[in-house]
Parts: sequence; structure tokens; C-alpha cells
Amino acid sequence: MTEKKPWHGVIVATALPFKDDYSVDYDAFAAHVAWLAENGCDGVAPNGSLGEYQTLSDEERAQVIRTAVEASPKGFTVMAGTGAYGALQSAHWAEQAAEAGATSVMQLPPNTYRADHAIVKDHYATVAKVGLPVVGYNNPIDTKVDLVPELIADIHAAGNMVGVKEFSGDPRRIYEIKELAPDIDILIGTDDTVLEVGLAGAVGWVSGYPNAIPQSCIELYTLCTSGNRSDLDRGQEIYRDLHSLLRWDSKTEFVQAIKLSMDILGLRGGICRPPRLPLSQDIVDRITKDTKAAAAKGYDK
Repeated sequence: MTEKKPWHGVIVATALPFKDDYSVDYDAFAAHVAWLAENGCDGVAPNGSLGEYQTLSDEERAQVIRTAVEASPKGFTVMAGTGAYGALQSAHWAEQAAEAGATSVMQLPPNTYRADHAIVKDHYATVAKVGLPVVGYNNPIDTKVDLVPELIADIHAAGNMVGVKEFSGDPRRIYEIKELAPDIDILIGTDDTVLEVGLAGAVGWVSGYPNAIPQSCIELYTLCTSGNRSDLDRGQEIYRDLHSLLRWDSKTEFVQAIKLSMDILGLRGGICRPPRLPLSQDIVDRITKDTKAAAAKGYDK
């Protein structure tokens, strides 16, 4: 059995609550982190894309990590999002995360810059020097830099990446990554590929929809990664029931969608900061329908 590491299991990419004046509601965020722990999640990944980190000031971004660590019970992990324009900024946020007590970092390649492989390797090497385990985050749709399997393998071989959150949406990549880097840990990156990537050998899920339905998502993840064929029938049943909801995690509107689902289920989702604006009524209606359909089948926790 694989030794459980701080980045294993269901790690929730946390949504961040704002007050009506768009200031961060740290008390509500702390309560949300504690609630996720109480509901069985293994940790949180604050300051990721779902946490709207690009819209935060430096002080807000640092306080989000401190708040998450302070709200976490013993054994509950914090994998800090350290995405930034370049290596020096990301290393700064890794240092801040280490000082705050985070146990690992989730690291994008340079964002807003179409970096080549040499630059990406240097980027991860710079962050890894801080000393926290680095989980790569491949999101080529947003960053315009694709962590292809051979690049991931090179970074891992250099000792600068312990695992990768694979958000390309292509489960076929997992097999090539594991062929090239057998010891790297695979983390599910898109909520609507839990079954496929789980079967391919994932040991973690950096997930969005547990913000709204943690217990249902944990059950799904456990069934899809247990390695027991007897679990697959129930896992596939849950997956079918939830897929129309989970696929919102991979759409442009994923932050507003997950927050709206939280609101519908009586949790604290709330507003987003610009540039994200309120959704059109058509999209609100679709998310509402998918959320209520999942709840009607018992997936409301």
C-alpha cells in the first residue's frame, strides 16, 4: 500500500468567500476549511484558480494561506497555490507558505508567458529550492503552457516535482506520464474525469465540487481509486448521476458555478471579484437544474 503523503486523497481547491464590498471574509473562509475537514476531506488547496488568487492583493493572498493553516485540524493538509508570472514570484509564495505552515505547494508553470521547456524546468527548480514538496499543475487552457508527459518526467527526474494535478482533460496522458515517470503521483485535476483518472492510478484529487458536496465526492473518489472491481458499479452509478454537475468544473464559468451550487445547497458561495461577473440567467438556470437534480438523488452533502 502506498504511503499517504500530504498531497494524497481529496484535496479541495477552496472557493474564497467575499463580503458585499468584495473584501475577503476570512472568518467565513476559516469556517469553510473547518467544515471540509469535518466532512472527511484530506486537505485544502487555497489560492488556486477556484480561489480567485489572481484578484488578491499580496497581503490578502498571504492571509488566505495563514487562515487555512490556522483553521486546519491536526492531520488536515494545506497545499498552497503558488502560481505567478514567474519563478521568483512563485518562490516567494512558496516561502510564505512554508512560513505559514503549509505542507506542500501546487505550482503552475509561468502564467501569461508562453514559456519553452528550458524555462519551465528552471521555474520548477527555483520553486523546489524552497524545500516544500511541489505538485505540478497542468492547466494549458489558462496558462498557454502545456506540461506534456516528457516535460513532467524531466522535472520529476530532477527532483523538482513529486506529483502532478493533470487538468488537460485527457485521461490518456496519465498512462504516458506513468510510463516515463513511474514514481510520480497523479492527482485528478478535472472533476469530470474522476472515474477515468482514478482507474489510471490517481492517488489524489484536487477538486472543486467538494466545496458543495464533500461527502458525495469523497465516496466517488474512494470507489474510483480503491482498485477493487466490486466498487466500480457503484462508482460508475454515482459518476453518471453527478457528471452533469461535475463538468461545470471544467467550464469557463467554473468559479461562479461552484459558488452558485454552494448557495443553492445552503452554504456560503457568494459573489466573485471582477473580472468575473454574475452569470447570465440561462447559465444560472442550467447550474441550478444540475445542482437540484444531484440533491434530489441524495448527493446534497
